[in-house]
Amino acid sequence: MSYAKVGHGPLDYEPCRYDGSPMTFRGPKTKPGKGYVLCLGGSETFGKFCPDPFPDLLARRLGRSVLNMGAMNAGIDLLLHDPALRNAQSRAGAVVLQVPGAANLSNRFFSVHPRRNDRFVKASTMMRTIYREVDFTEFHFTRHMLTALRLRSEDRFMIVVEELRAAWRARMATLLDRIGVPVHLLWLSHRAPGDDPADEAGLGYDPLFVDAEMLAELEPKAASVSICILAQDARAPAARGMFYGRGEEAAARLMPGPEDHDRVAAMLAGAMA
Repeated sequence: MSYAKVGHGPLDYEPCRYDGSPMTFRGPKTKPGKGYVLCLGGSETFGKFCPDPFPDLLARRLGRSVLNMGAMNAGIDLLLHDPALRNAQSRAGAVVLQVPGAANLSNRFFSVHPRRNDRFVKASTMMRTIYREVDFTEFHFTRHMLTALRLRSEDRFMIVVEELRAAWRARMATLLDRIGVPVHLLWLSHRAPGDDPADEAGLGYDPLFVDAEMLAELEPKAASVSICILAQDARAPAARGMFYGRGEEAAARLMPGPEDHDRVAAMLAGAMA
């Protein structure tokens, strides 16, 4: 089993798998009732470090089956191609989709791992031509690579960013069209869609490279859009009620705390009423 803990005890995520997928999701494994709500997203939807993630709280508010298929570091490629996720989308009555970032997806410049979308796999010939001086074998994660590219050249970096944004637009439109049931978009971030995305490291807060214009383009395809700005300051100590192990406090500060998950559940319940 997988555990994260702080001084007052362990947190058991009860990891489970669904037919057709090697991905690990948060348990307990369930067979939801007809017309269930499917929650798709990344680590925030999974509920990393939090004992009661918003899908569980939403189920209580709605009195309706809610299936949490948030996956750690999930990106659009996983949402589009994982067999278990596609099967769950086809049977759901409604979908909550946490807005993913535009960094963790394969594109003309580089490819990512098909399941662990935050993992950098290789640079294309086009990328190596633009960044001839860069040794791409040094990188294992997309954020690390993109941060290094930005430090090399802001102009060349923006060429890569625009490619990522174009790929994101096309794939998000494909995903929303394919789901076929009401999709409730969830913006869950330390910043508002129209804010300066830069964080202390200079690259940006998740969802990386997604702005207000990109989100607005999706609104006609969505049943609702909920904006939740995290209450927890990413620079402050981790919120009370979160469970994390030694050396994980910095990561916990970036995740939604119990208060955030409760606010998200309230927002979504109101949108679905």
